[in-house]
Parts: sequence; structure tokens; C-alpha cells
Amino acid sequence: MTLSQTLALWADRLRDMSAMGLRFSTNLYDRENYEAVQDIALEMLGLATGVLPDEIEPLRAGILRRPTPLSTGDAAIIDDTGRILLIRRVDNGLWAMPGGALAVGETPAEGVAREALEETGVRCKPVALVGVHDSRLCGTVAAHHLYQFLFLCQPLDASHPIEPPSHAVEVLEAAWFDEHELPSTLDSGHVMRIPEAFRVWRGDSQAYFDR
Repeated sequence: MTLSQTLALWADRLRDMSAMGLRFSTNLYDRENYEAVQDIALEMLGLATGVLPDEIEPLRAGILRRPTPLSTGDAAIIDDTGRILLIRRVDNGLWAMPGGALAVGETPAEGVAREALEETGVRCKPVALVGVHDSRLCGTVAAHHLYQFLFLCQPLDASHPIEPPSHAVEVLEAAWFDEHELPSTLDSGHVMRIPEAFRVWRGDSQAYFDR
């Protein structure tokens, strides 16, 4: 990327953090800090685009601060024998596919592979989009409206060994399960989506989306 493109990306990352912070924070001092971060983001955007901050300012209330559904991604890591890798979450003790919030500056597929590695230490390759689910319609229990990207992933071979997970604090344990021997204590948001992952694994290429 050029320097201008890099600055614009950094500005967007700061804008994203400040917008979400202002949307959900109730602490006065935190809100003041998020306002300051957004000011810096606007100045950086001006440097990157050659547009004066005063010309960008009118976009702040209507666009730059607008909260949108959070984007999250999950990895359906299924091996050649048909076993899926699940984690047991710290926050609720339930089993789920590894995943989490996507970050500005990465593709959904990149984010899913990153989250899987962080939570399980397993490197994987996204190979197909299983679907995009609306959190309100698939059983997910969340305080915020989510768009959940689900990718079918292949675990990489022995040349990419399993590593200690960097975010083990989020996971009680990880284990492989056969499709017909899934744990009874599945996170509600994963109950309907795991079968969708196996559908695509068996060769159905149609991605799911809520209508």
C-alpha cells in the first residue's frame, strides 16, 4: 500500500474504535477520550486524502459516528474424517466454533483464521463461505446486533504444527467432535449453524443467508 492508503486505513481503524466506543460507553472520561480519538482519525483522513478536516467534519454525525451491526466470524474447522473443532467458552461454559469480532483492515476469511489460531492454536485455511447469519435469527444471545460470517475451514497439515493459543484466557478447552456426537451443551447461536457447515463440507456450495 502507498503511504496515503496506509494512513487512510489507520484512520479508519481509529474511527471504527471511536464510533463503537461512543456507541456503548457511558463513562464521561471514556467518551471524552473516544472523541479525541475520532478527532485524530479525522486529521489523519485529511492527510491521507488531501481533504481539509473542516470539509470532513460534516460527515462526523451522519456517517463517521453511525453504529452498524458488528461483524463477527466463526471457523467451522472440519478435518478429513468429518470431525469439527469446537471450543468451550469461558463466558458461558458452552461449546462453540472458534471465532470472534472481525477487525478493520482484514477480510472476513482472514479474521476467521486469525480468531481460530488465537483461540485454539490450530492453523486453518478458509475454503468456502457457509453463510452470513443475522444474530437475531439464529439463536445467538448477544447484547448487540451481529452479522456472523461462517466459513468452512481445513486444518493445515503437519508442516504447520499446533501452537499454544495466544488467547487461551477465552477458552476452557478445545476438542474434536464427530457430526453425530456433538456435545449437548452447545451455545445456542451455533446449534443451527454447525449443520450448515457440514452441509457445505459434504459438497453443497450454496451459501446461507437470511431472507
